[in-house]
Amino acid sequence: MPLAARFLPGRIVIQLFHVSKYYEGRLALSDVNLHIQKGEFVLLMGASGAGKTTLLKLLFGTERPDEGQILVQTRNVARLTPSEVPYLRRTMGFVFQDFRLLPKKTVFDNVAMPLLVQGISHHDIRKKVLDTLKAVGVEHRKESRPAMLSAGEQQRVCIARAVVNGPIVLLADEPTGNMDPQLAGEIIELFKLINARGTTVIIATHNRQVIDQVKRRVVILNQGKIISDDGAGR
Repeated sequence: MPLAARFLPGRIVIQLFHVSKYYEGRLALSDVNLHIQKGEFVLLMGASGAGKTTLLKLLFGTERPDEGQILVQTRNVARLTPSEVPYLRRTMGFVFQDFRLLPKKTVFDNVAMPLLVQGISHHDIRKKVLDTLKAVGVEHRKESRPAMLSAGEQQRVCIARAVVNGPIVLLADEPTGNMDPQLAGEIIELFKLINARGTTVIIATHNRQVIDQVKRRVVILNQGKIISDDGAGR
């Protein structure tokens, strides 16, 4: 699996300063301050509507803050032009709760998509995709289409797609939301392996099992505000 090794250990890769976000006048995030270092595994906890997904979207550049500043790998996300956003995302991966796999494409082709848009050679794409599928345990499904896969297999493919380009930061939105405890545990072990290899991992979840299994930094959101951060001040 590709590694994220371009930053020195301990370097801060994500910084939020007094970030607020509104949707049609409703406050989704309020005065959020957060620093995350390279190699951390951070869990964003909170009930539905607490602001977890909004925070991930802001980090990924699909939304922009209405107030405050966001620095991702020293880049000010709020000031990026539309043409610059794709370059930021090439250093990040995103695992969606609803998978978002292309139904008419094979597993191989779905995972290859981030590499194709970068113009990587077909030889290198094949090697990277097969290595990544093997790492997440679905290499044998490379010619299958998403509808032929179980929920767990689909999520593994989503993870493969998110990490195939060796991201520095991996974001995941409720990746175990609709899974039984055993399957959820297997998926979290994959995230732990990815983190152990150097990637900063940030997972939004409301699943207490995930906290118990990961045993890492927990940031709790409530009504758009951070009300607890057991990693603050590190």
